[in-house]
Amino acid sequence: MSAIKRVIPLLDRVLVERVKAETKTASGILLPEKAVEKLNEGVVVAVGPGNVNKDGDAVPTGLAEGDRVLLPSYGGSPIKLESFKDKEYLL
Repeated sequence: MSAIKRVIPLLDRVLVERVKAETKTASGILLPEKAVEKLNEGVVVAVGPGNVNKDGDAVPTGLAEGDRVLLPSYGGSPIKLESFKDKEYLL
């Protein structure tokens, strides 16, 4: 089992892996790293079980693993793992 699969979000939290921007254009031109911006897009890696409403009923999270989501520019808590230094995860 990989280290990132052991991270299980609580309640209605979601673990998202940020998508890297393409370094090659459609016509085959390679872009330098400084010219490539961070994308505010990610893929859901893990989803919490959901939250509980006032009546005590479980409210499931509306996302599933593999969904593509938009990320706020200053939102989420970054998670760093030594085995995944090249990938960026947000909770």
